[in-house]
Amino acid sequence: MPKEKTGIEYLEQNHINWFPGHMKKAVEKIQQNLKLVNILIEVRDARAPMASGNKKNYQNRGQKPYLIVLNKTNLACPKAVEAWKKFFTEQNESFVFVNALDKNSIKTILKQAKEILHAHRLKSNANSTTFKSKMKMMIIGLPNTGKSTIINKLANRDASKAAARPGQTKVHLWVKADKDLDILDTPGVMPPRIDEQIHGMWLSAIHAIPDHIVTPDYSACFVVEYLLNLKSPEFKKQYKFENLDIDLETACNHIGKIRGCLSTNNSYDYDHIYKIILNDFRTGKLGLVSFELPPGITLA
Repeated sequence: MPKEKTGIEYLEQNHINWFPGHMKKAVEKIQQNLKLVNILIEVRDARAPMASGNKKNYQNRGQKPYLIVLNKTNLACPKAVEAWKKFFTEQNESFVFVNALDKNSIKTILKQAKEILHAHRLKSNANSTTFKSKMKMMIIGLPNTGKSTIINKLANRDASKAAARPGQTKVHLWVKADKDLDILDTPGVMPPRIDEQIHGMWLSAIHAIPDHIVTPDYSACFVVEYLLNLKSPEFKKQYKFENLDIDLETACNHIGKIRGCLSTNNSYDYDHIYKIILNDFRTGKLGLVSFELPPGITLA
């Protein structure tokens, strides 16, 4: 049965952080390589636009143009996305919401980056030689936000292999996209500390933190509790619930029953149940969900 401490209860006594040694080295390398590029692209997850951000790590970027790419918009609540667009506009941030698997989204990233870089050069009174130089882009962001997928699409090839597990890119890699664009891929880097406990659970649910750090039982139970509280119609339909006025254990057992997660002695295979829940959530089968909203905003 589900662990005694559920996903939400887990937050009370366990502070979630994940900042292995290679990430500290990666941040140092990123800082060193800033001089090699003329624009920074930070990839975030649209379901948690601030919690999946890591701008503090790059405060020494000087006056480099900076574009925030909020990926996986296809998995986020549309109303929340609109609220975030308004928020970022009011904050004078350069941003774009995308689905990296969509060609038009990739074109939008490139168009936006070119416009930002051009505006920066105008503001800097750059000479004609600078204007003719190619765009050298550094892609940064948390693990599993879609950096490698975006690079692959920009380069129109599998120049940087997208990994199924977060934190797999360990080296900095130059990718030549075309004659006018070079891309510096970087390892996914977490913030040195996750200040808000709930943010750790969000990042675990969306798989920015790997499942061996916050194990699938806690992450899956967190997702189930969240969707039960949300009264999600997609969650109800996917698992054929009669109603969502039930507790966590009842929900998990029901999912196990309809998905055939029973062992030979008719006990529930919870490990299998948790994997099903997380896979269904991460692939959008449980509906379009946004964990985070702009400050002071609530959705009806």
